[in-house]
Amino acid sequence: MSYKLIILGGGESGVGAALLGKQQGYDVFLSDAGFINEKYKTELSEHKIEFEEGGHTAEKILSADEIVKSPGIPEKNDMIKTIRKKQIPVISEIELAYRFKGDSKIIAITGSNGKSTTTSLIYHICEKAGLDCALVGNIGYSFAKQIAENPKGLYVAEISSFQLDDIKDFRADVSVLLNITEDHLDRYEYKFENYINSKFKIIQNATANDYFIYNADDEVIMNKLQTTTLHTHLLPFTMKYEPTNGGYIKGKNIMLRVNEERASWSIYDFALKGKHNQYNTMASCVAAMVMGIRKEKIREAVTDFQSLEHRMEHVATVRGIEFINDSKATNVNSTWYALESMDSPVVLILGGLDKGNDYSLIEGLVRDKVKAIVCLGIDNSKIHKAFEGMVSPIVDTVTAEDAVNKSFRLATKGDVVLLSPACASFDLFKNYEDRGKQFKEAVKNL
Repeated sequence: MSYKLIILGGGESGVGAALLGKQQGYDVFLSDAGFINEKYKTELSEHKIEFEEGGHTAEKILSADEIVKSPGIPEKNDMIKTIRKKQIPVISEIELAYRFKGDSKIIAITGSNGKSTTTSLIYHICEKAGLDCALVGNIGYSFAKQIAENPKGLYVAEISSFQLDDIKDFRADVSVLLNITEDHLDRYEYKFENYINSKFKIIQNATANDYFIYNADDEVIMNKLQTTTLHTHLLPFTMKYEPTNGGYIKGKNIMLRVNEERASWSIYDFALKGKHNQYNTMASCVAAMVMGIRKEKIREAVTDFQSLEHRMEHVATVRGIEFINDSKATNVNSTWYALESMDSPVVLILGGLDKGNDYSLIEGLVRDKVKAIVCLGIDNSKIHKAFEGMVSPIVDTVTAEDAVNKSFRLATKGDVVLLSPACASFDLFKNYEDRGKQFKEAVKNL
């Protein structure tokens, strides 16, 4: 009897899991309650993988030996509840990938903010150093698919809490935890503690040979560490003290100490600007030193790194007004980081689908740095309520073009127009990429 592997969800991670499962000789069936992208359907058909869309056939799914659940599917989903009741083992795509990674190494990065930037920077450093590596995970390319189609010696993986929720044996040689702030609480019974536990699963299987790189200035992480038993090498990064091992900022220099190695560079050499990016860069440099990458290669890579699309991305300067696309800021904390790095007066474009936002977190920064707010969303009442009397004007728009035009009129030479919405994009756009692209298009048309 062949081993029945059922995949729930036909997106990037689900299809990647299906391809790897098939390659490893499992009897694979993929089921999606919604509709599957044509590109993925073609891939499944080419590999002779049976699938269904637009609903689940319960009988088929419940006959599984094991189920791979896509990260987007919440526990409160009826199908998942039934599966749990039947006690069928459920794993995530990264768990399946881990099973077949062979002797390859993994650097895994998680955190509430800065994951994509840090993962991309670590990958950039590793690639520059000539390592045989791939960029995988939550950043957009399936870890399982990479192993099935083009295995590498090192995987640099962005890992979300949703992906960590269903791991069993997954472990990384190097784990990076950037920060933990309240996000996605709707998936964690509105209990912050559940979300914190999920993030900490990144080190649940860590051994004495592994490394844990973490932000020692993050109160939530430090509190959790006090009640966590660890069997791994600890490498903190901080701006507040000088650790024996790890990374820190002294004056205007980054200082690194890993094992017997030492390095230091000026923070002015970094391609990524802003305090939050100094944390991301420190974490990346420490990870690179753990991998034994030569100091000059690390310095070169952090100097010429190109920041990600939709993350503090410079779009253009029009009549002395700079336009920045930070569409990836889908929570208030991300917007906090964006505003914190601003040195010029800001016209802030905020709004979209609210995830239970607490705008009081950015009140101080808005008061100090924001001269006008342009709302881009269907329901902006919460933003008006939070900032009326603090900022004037606050105007409403429902298209990227209108938001850009109104912002341009409200800004003067030397100002920054910052799209950093603090909200999901689904009320008006397909996703945050679509929102960012429409913003950039509108800026180009000014």
